[in-house]
Amino acid sequence: MMHVALAFNLRRESAREQDSAEPPAEPPGSPGTDIYAEWDDLQTIQAVEAALASRYQVTLVEADLDAFDSFRRLRPDLVFNMAEGLLGASREAQIPAMLDMLGLPYTGSDPVTLGICLDKRRTKEVLTCHGVPTPRFFTVDSLAEIPARLRYPLMVKPILEGSSKGVTDKALVHDRRSLVRQLEWVLDTYRQPALVEEFLPGREFTVALLGNGSTLQVLPIVEINLDTLPAGVSPIYSYEAKWIWDTEEQPLEIFSCPAPLEPLLQRQIEELCRRAFKVLGCRDWCRIDVRLDARGLPQIIELNPLPGILPRPEQNSCFPKAARAAGMPYQELILAVVDAAAERLGLDRRGGCNERRHLL
Repeated sequence: MMHVALAFNLRRESAREQDSAEPPAEPPGSPGTDIYAEWDDLQTIQAVEAALASRYQVTLVEADLDAFDSFRRLRPDLVFNMAEGLLGASREAQIPAMLDMLGLPYTGSDPVTLGICLDKRRTKEVLTCHGVPTPRFFTVDSLAEIPARLRYPLMVKPILEGSSKGVTDKALVHDRRSLVRQLEWVLDTYRQPALVEEFLPGREFTVALLGNGSTLQVLPIVEINLDTLPAGVSPIYSYEAKWIWDTEEQPLEIFSCPAPLEPLLQRQIEELCRRAFKVLGCRDWCRIDVRLDARGLPQIIELNPLPGILPRPEQNSCFPKAARAAGMPYQELILAVVDAAAERLGLDRRGGCNERRHLL
């Protein structure tokens, strides 16, 4: 029987502290309020554990300062990695680097890919080098670096955040005054450079990919219907749209899956995402955000090689949503990630045990 360790970070503070249906007067995020937004809640961790335990022996290992000793002692056959980390630009890469040091196999991308994909600047540099379309951009470490002549509108983001942290409703700027204000806020709040990129005015999609090489499959594409957002807000999938206006009690009717697409555009998006998956060195699974430019052509916004996998449909988590549209229940999705990793690693997949050992 294969022994799988589940590496996770448990969010003990809710990222949904505000539930107002009205756009907030000031951006909601700061290191004090959204720092744990990328971590998983207990229900998600338990759902992944249950899926794994339907076939494997499972041990839970929290990705804290004791994780190295835990993995070194347990030496599982495989680690299912969903740990996001906390501190620094390497945070998503820390558990995989630790596992590489211990010689333990794991699901998902390696430390290099995770580090690059977390850094929006480095991601776009790699994509640009390989000729994969992505919006034009520059980065700002201080307000003195703002170019004199710019074409608006522009998007402003912290370069080292996920889960829409720092991408507030005010991230879309239309003039120099709002650009300076948003840059000032990002630099002061997140203590990291800001990415400024060309705003693409077309439709927005997110694309789930599962597998490797010739077995890589693109799941049904999810469209984010931005015209369903509250009146008067920016046409972007912002922090507020993801964490405040969209609640389990009143989920936004914001997604279409499968997205209504002409066959040519669907093929263009799928091929673009396959290319991005390959050039960034992704493994096993990834969710890729795509937006259409003014000509209606798709461009890559960013890659998420540690995709969110909230289990309940009302939570509007896009990777499980795409899997359900493909006829793949949540348990099957989790096991498919293990299967992809096991095939890549040449592991013998033996199941039938649902014993669980906890290290919490």
